[in-house]
Amino acid sequence: MSELLIKLWESGTIQKGIWETVYMTFISAFFSYLIGLPLGILLNVSDKDGIHPMPWLYRILSIAVNIFRSIPFVILMVAMLPVAKLITGTSLGNRAMIVTLIIAAAPYVARMAESSFKEVGGGVIEAAKSMGASDMRIICRVLIPEAKPSLIVGSVISLVTILGYSAMAGTIGGGGLGMIAVSFGYQRFNDDIIWVCVLLTIIIVQMIQEVGMLIARKTDKRIR
Repeated sequence: MSELLIKLWESGTIQKGIWETVYMTFISAFFSYLIGLPLGILLNVSDKDGIHPMPWLYRILSIAVNIFRSIPFVILMVAMLPVAKLITGTSLGNRAMIVTLIIAAAPYVARMAESSFKEVGGGVIEAAKSMGASDMRIICRVLIPEAKPSLIVGSVISLVTILGYSAMAGTIGGGGLGMIAVSFGYQRFNDDIIWVCVLLTIIIVQMIQEVGMLIARKTDKRIR
């Protein structure tokens, strides 16, 4: 174990990196779902097999989502720095990186949500329609509750993806374990710091997956 690694631990730098990674991931995921979940509902509802088909709306939303999803995160991250500066007043630090993470993750969340809603059986929706339920009532009382286990699993995958994005954000001024691995590990040729950051990231990912999958199992009526 290198002296630099010991100093980073004693000074609280690594602990701060863990905290920054966690809160950047969860805050970004929260706002990504505020944008992406309604977008996923619109994609599902307006699809040709949706409860209210609107091909023109689906096509516009689908193209927009595909454009943002097709841009590699590193490129998108750099391209969105002016937007982050406009919103937060700075293009450096965790606040700016959270903005870029939200912009990158929201389209991904939208597709994940759309995929979850497509798993809901058509018979359930048709039964609700035959009972005279409105589109909004079907969305709130049928579509979302029936898709809940799949949505939770999707949120776990999204959290892990956003966590990976947050590590890359450390290369251009973001904080967290990614910044520590790059600044103190890679640039100073300290492999032990890099591997400690990798290990800590793996631990965070495993905790997210275990908790998320436990919640998903408890909400899945099919395995009770």
